[in-house]
Amino acid sequence: QGSVPGQRELKVFHPVKLLERGEVTFGPIQVLSKSEWSFWKRLSHHGNAERVKVYPNYEPVVRYALLAMQHRESPMGIVRRPRAGTSREFQQLRDYRDGDSFAQIDWKATSRRQSLISRAYEEQRNQSVVFLVDTGRRMRAMDGDLPQFDYCLNAMLLVSHVALRQGDQVGVQSFGGTNRWLPPVKGLHAMPVLLNHLYDFKTTPEPSDFSEAVQNLMAHQRRRALVIVLTNLRGEDGKELIPALQVLGSKHLVLLASLRERSVNDAREQTVETFADALRFTAADRYMTDRREVLAELTARG
Repeated sequence: QGSVPGQRELKVFHPVKLLERGEVTFGPIQVLSKSEWSFWKRLSHHGNAERVKVYPNYEPVVRYALLAMQHRESPMGIVRRPRAGTSREFQQLRDYRDGDSFAQIDWKATSRRQSLISRAYEEQRNQSVVFLVDTGRRMRAMDGDLPQFDYCLNAMLLVSHVALRQGDQVGVQSFGGTNRWLPPVKGLHAMPVLLNHLYDFKTTPEPSDFSEAVQNLMAHQRRRALVIVLTNLRGEDGKELIPALQVLGSKHLVLLASLRERSVNDAREQTVETFADALRFTAADRYMTDRREVLAELTARG
């Protein structure tokens, strides 16, 4: 709203807060003009309708990238740790250092140099990380102003950025009312590809079929990969989920990430004063107990 002198222009800025991802239509712009003393009014329309893309919150990824440039990932809870094992590739020969294992010593190079020489290794690169994303009705819960699913996408984008930055590939398979597949992409330049694939992901009222999801992913992803399953675990999922993950684990390395529902935690922490409070607490506690039992069984089965 503003006042415009005769034969002059006025620029008006109108901030917009969008709470949903996907495509949104803006315009045409409606302008209500009236004279100084309100003797007349006129409603006019300007411009054409325009569709724009609303992307997930990219701020955590940008913040991580800035911290990584300064080697300060720890404020975000990201810690680099050396890992020994078979998932390493030979990098170079170097002088022996305290703490090197005898298995690292290159005896041929040691005999030539007449001093201990160790093999240095680095984590294998060009590995595949594939997200198996649940878009079914269990992911429709709200967490504050945003759907819980949006926090899931934000976390997935951050992990994807880390993997791509390390030289690995990232792919996405959705299930639960959708069946969208993004073959693994590589390099930080592939982040826009991921964003354009994920920005319009929506949850559906459909159930989540874990067995079908695993079949679809294994048909697409032949090469061994780290598969991160993103879902909201239920106590009744055990009978279907456990066999499905066992099949998936026969080919891939599997990591299950189950989201927490803030409303359930709040119900368990509230003071019980009425009968309705007691029922709410009992239901929430039973819900969490069933989840823990399924997770414990999954952990026991590896």
